[in-house]
Amino acid sequence: MKKPELLAPAGNLEKLKIALTYGADAVYMGGKAFGLRAFSDNFEQDDLKEGIDFAHSLGKKTYITINIFPHNDDLTGLPDYIKDVAAMGADGVIVSDVGVFRIARQAAPALPIHISTQANSTNWSTAQFWQELGAARIVLARELSLNEIQLIRQKVGIELEAFVHGAMCMSYSGRCLISNYLTGRDANRGECAQPCRWKYHLMEESRPGVYLPVLEDERGTYIFNSKDLCLLSHLPELVKSGLNSFKIEGRMKSVHYVASVVKVYREAIDSYAASPAGFYIKQCWLDELQKVSHREYTTGFYFNKTTEQDQIYTSSSYIQTHDFVGLVKEYNPATGMAVVEQRNNMKVGEEIEIMQPGQDNFLQTINTMFNVDGMPIEVAPHPQQIVAIPVARPVAPYAMLRRPEIRRGGS
Repeated sequence: MKKPELLAPAGNLEKLKIALTYGADAVYMGGKAFGLRAFSDNFEQDDLKEGIDFAHSLGKKTYITINIFPHNDDLTGLPDYIKDVAAMGADGVIVSDVGVFRIARQAAPALPIHISTQANSTNWSTAQFWQELGAARIVLARELSLNEIQLIRQKVGIELEAFVHGAMCMSYSGRCLISNYLTGRDANRGECAQPCRWKYHLMEESRPGVYLPVLEDERGTYIFNSKDLCLLSHLPELVKSGLNSFKIEGRMKSVHYVASVVKVYREAIDSYAASPAGFYIKQCWLDELQKVSHREYTTGFYFNKTTEQDQIYTSSSYIQTHDFVGLVKEYNPATGMAVVEQRNNMKVGEEIEIMQPGQDNFLQTINTMFNVDGMPIEVAPHPQQIVAIPVARPVAPYAMLRRPEIRRGGS
């Protein structure tokens, strides 16, 4: 079988390198303009080039998001920007607007164009339209069932991509005006404030100031608060559907999230490809997806119409079982010491779990810890403090240290 591409989010250069190191086949990323994640770190031009070169050095791909719904002023500089990313060697651009498609085709005729999920491709006729226009790939709308995807696959030869994991927007293919209306931040121009996750009460028109809970309790409700998408358990059906690319949502998520989710789906895809008949979902994969910050999981629209069971009404909180505390920078095999960049307070005596690309996780206790001067310390409290600790097994750059800790945090 031909393995589907595993496509990961890259909100900045560090996330790009981690996503690819942990097994992604490709990443999608945005520059400082023209993308729908204005509040992720995004990439300066030099970082874009470095990221593209890094991916290509591993034989992997990069796709650049140019998926805003532009107004006239937004088109200024767009042709030159597209020429720049094409010259850098980007493997494609992701667009949602036909005007941007037209400009991209004129500015860089050889550059592959992917049609964003924001373009609402929900049927085979639309897919044929984009194919006839010369698009290389369609990112299908999230509102499609697996059966609908299979029918589209039968009707077109164009590449098809779909989200398999991550946050779900409460609005149709992400086209929402709530943020614009309530905060002045336009979701369709990369500035969503996620007001759908806020608490709401109901007010009847003739009784201003009398706020009624939407549910009959004192806490109000999070009526637009969707569960997160997770299709790991249905990986065989996804492969058989004919999708060319499995997409993970999350350019604004943490490096820990990106690494953990990519690692799980990489192992699962490889396991299925090696033995489709003997494939099963390993419990360790499911456990791993609980360790990252997430909402309760759902299968979205893939197998049935969504119902109230796909929403969370009591809280906008995220769930996670582990805290990310450190990122390995280098390892000395002669001494068994790892140089670690602190990402959360960690102390001598704590038990940690170490996750790294292509290896099983392992547990160990922090028995000793040293600062950059080689002096023993008991705690690393400073953000991004560099420390050295002995580790029980060899570790690779970008290995992650995390501490088991069940908690719930606000959105």
